[in-house]
Amino acid sequence: MCEQHSTESALEPSAARHPRHPCPCRPADARRAVEQAVAERCRATHTDYDEDALSDALLVTSELTTNAILHGGGVTDFHVDVVGPGVRVSVSDRSSDLPVALAPVDQEGRWRAGGRGWPIVRLLADDIRVTGLPTGGKCISAVVPLT
Repeated sequence: MCEQHSTESALEPSAARHPRHPCPCRPADARRAVEQAVAERCRATHTDYDEDALSDALLVTSELTTNAILHGGGVTDFHVDVVGPGVRVSVSDRSSDLPVALAPVDQEGRWRAGGRGWPIVRLLADDIRVTGLPTGGKCISAVVPLT
């Protein structure tokens, strides 16, 4: 059984007049959507979730949306599904480039700023899928256990 939640941007009041933009523009908006979806599911099923597991799901959400903004030309679509004992976060962007993990230091031995988001996603998520989109870009889906 699966529940799917799309989100609308709360950034500007005109967002309600533009239903074709149902995705969050900021990582904080995406995190709120995940929190809301998990809370609704738990209320409906009278179940609890592990706070640390929810924190992991929120971190994965932040990393996926931030990477879409920084490296993918922006978030073009966002979905959160609470599926069984986990939460699936799907973030689409404009780039067809696959995510990469960079070494923490460059060739001269200097520490890099950033480059840790994809390894964090890979560490915390059970099921990660990168799918090319027919109109260009990609969708990255990651399932994070809530138990």
